[in-house]
Amino acid sequence: MNTAQRYQQVIAFFEKERPIANSELNYRNPFELLVAVILSAQCTDKRVNMITPALFDAYPDAETMALASAEEIFEYIKSVSYPNNKSRHLAAMARTLVKDFGGIVPDDIDQLQRLQGVGRKTANVIASVIYNKPTMAVDTHVFRVANRIGLTSNSKTPLQTERILTKHIPTDKIPIAHHWLILHGRYVCTARKPKCMECGINNVCKYFSSKIKPNNKNTETDK
Repeated sequence: MNTAQRYQQVIAFFEKERPIANSELNYRNPFELLVAVILSAQCTDKRVNMITPALFDAYPDAETMALASAEEIFEYIKSVSYPNNKSRHLAAMARTLVKDFGGIVPDDIDQLQRLQGVGRKTANVIASVIYNKPTMAVDTHVFRVANRIGLTSNSKTPLQTERILTKHIPTDKIPIAHHWLILHGRYVCTARKPKCMECGINNVCKYFSSKIKPNNKNTETDK
C-alpha cells in the first residue's frame, strides 16, 4: 500500500464513521476558544471545561480580561496545570488583543502568534476551528496517531508532521481531519494501551501490521 492509498482509506473511514467532529472544549465565541485552548496546554479538556464557566462569567471578553491582573485570573484557573504561567499569559494576551487587534481574535497564523501564550499549535486551532482555514494543529495525539498509522511515518517534529499532513489531506478536509486524529488518539489509539483490535483502520495501520498482528499470529499458533 502506498502513501496515497493509505490516506484515501483513512479519510474514507473517518468520513463514514465520524462525519461530524468538533473540539471538546466548551466555548461560545472566538475569544472563549482562544482562552480555553491556552488553558488546555498539558491539561485535559475536561478539566478546562470545569473551570471556564466561572472564568468567562467574570471575564466575558478581551476588554474585561485586559483589566484584570494575573493574580485575579489565577483564582479562577488554579486547578489547571501551570496556573501561574497561564494566568500571566491570559492577562497579557487580553491586553495585546485589545491594544493591537481591537479585541477581535485575528485569523492569521502569524498575527495570532503575537499574542502571549499562543504558539503555532494554538494559532492553528483557532484558524481552523473558528475560521475554517486549512491549518493542522499538531498536539501529542495527532503526532502519535499520524506516526503510528503511517501517515507521517518517521516525522520527528510537530512542524514536520503538520507539513506532511497538509500536503496529503485535501484542503477542504484539513479542519475536520485535525479533530479526527485527536479524537482517535484520545479514545482508540491511546498512548499506553492502544485499542488496536477495536480500531476500524487497523487494516491500513503500520503499527498494527508490525507490532500487533505478528503477536496475534504467534498466540494462535501456540494454542
